[in-house]
Amino acid sequence: MRVLFTAPPAIGHFHPLVPLAAAARDAGHTVAFATPPEFAPMVERVGFEHRPAGLEGSAPEMVRLLEARGRLSGSERAAFMQREGFAGVIARGMAADLLGICDVWQPDVLVRDAWALGGCVAAETRNIPHAIVQSTAPRAWVYANIAEPLAALRAAHGLPPDPELWMLERYLALSPFPPSLDGLRDWPRPTLHRYRVLPFDRSGDESTPAWPLPFPDAPLVYATLGTVLNARTDILGHFVEALRDERVNLVVTVGRNGDPGQFGPQPPNVRIERYIPQSSLFPRCDLVICHGGSGTVLAAVAHGIPMVLTPFTSDQPANAERCAALGLARVVMPADVSATTIREAALDVLHDPTYRQGAARLRAEMDALPDLEYVVGLLERLAHERAPILA
Repeated sequence: MRVLFTAPPAIGHFHPLVPLAAAARDAGHTVAFATPPEFAPMVERVGFEHRPAGLEGSAPEMVRLLEARGRLSGSERAAFMQREGFAGVIARGMAADLLGICDVWQPDVLVRDAWALGGCVAAETRNIPHAIVQSTAPRAWVYANIAEPLAALRAAHGLPPDPELWMLERYLALSPFPPSLDGLRDWPRPTLHRYRVLPFDRSGDESTPAWPLPFPDAPLVYATLGTVLNARTDILGHFVEALRDERVNLVVTVGRNGDPGQFGPQPPNVRIERYIPQSSLFPRCDLVICHGGSGTVLAAVAHGIPMVLTPFTSDQPANAERCAALGLARVVMPADVSATTIREAALDVLHDPTYRQGAARLRAEMDALPDLEYVVGLLERLAHERAPILA
C-alpha cells in the first residue's frame, strides 16, 4: 500500500500525522509526505520522503494572508484563518500541487490533517480514497466558515456540489480525542474511528536539558503557549512571575524562535528554554499551564496531568471549557491573566486532588481506545475496498 500524507505548514498539524505514518511504514507500507517546501527538512529528519506541495510562507499570497490575520484577534481571527486561509489560499495551492503528485506517485490512500483541505479536493478529483486525522478537537461552528470557499474549490476542479460537506469525512475519519473532549461527540459521524496515541513532538534536535531538580520533593510545573502564541511574552512573563518564588520546579518554553533571556535572571528553580519535547518532560510533570491548544491538551491528558488554561482563539476556548467541565483544569481568561491569578489557579490545581482525579479519568478513557495497529488496518481496508469504512 502506498500512503500519501499531507499537512499545512505548521508543526501542530504535521506532528499529529507522524505516529500514524510511522506505524504504516513499520507495517511494510510505502509512505511519503506532501507539505510546503520549507517543511522538507523536518519531514526528512523524522525519516520520510518529502514531496513539495502548497505555497511557501514567503509566497505573496501567504504574506498578504498572514498580514491580514495579524490585524485580527480572538474568534474573528480564527474564523478568518479558517475561511480565507485553510479553506482558501492554502487549500487552493495545496490542491493544485497534490494533483501532480498523485499522478506521478500514485497513492492508494491519501491521509490528510484536518486542516489540509486541499487534500480531500485533490483526492476526490483523482478518485483516490482519503482519510482525515483530527489534529484539533472538531467544533460545529467551523463548518459554516469553510463551506463557501470549499464549494468554490470543488467547482474549480470540476467536482459536483457538496452542500453537506460529506467530502470531509466521506471515507474515513480518525480521531485521537476521547469522546469527552470531542465537540461533535453527539453528531452522527458514520466513518469516525477513535484511536489511542502518545502525541509526537520530536521533529527537531532538542532533548530535555540535564537539569537536576532544585526541589526534588516539589512539583514540576510546565508552562507554554505552544508553537503559535509564544510571541505573547507578556502572558509568559506572568507565568514566570506567578511561580518563581513558590516551592515548585518551573519549566517554561518560549518557542524555537524565542529568547529565553528576555525575562532576566531567574532563581535556580526556574528553567526557561526555547523548545523541549513534551514527551520527555510530561512523565514526571505535575501541572501544565498553557493556552489550551489541542496538541498540548491531548499530550497532558495522555499523561494524566491537570492543567491551568488561558485560551485565546480557535479550538482553545472550547477545549478549556470541556476540560473545566470534566474537572481537570482551571481556566483563566487572557484578559484576567496576572501573576496573582495564575498563582492562585496553579496552587489550587496542585493542592486539590480532584483535578488530578479528573485528569486520571480522562486518561483512562483515552487508554481504552484501540491502538495504531488498528488504524493501519483501517487504511489497508480503505485501500482494498475503496469505500467508506463505517464505525
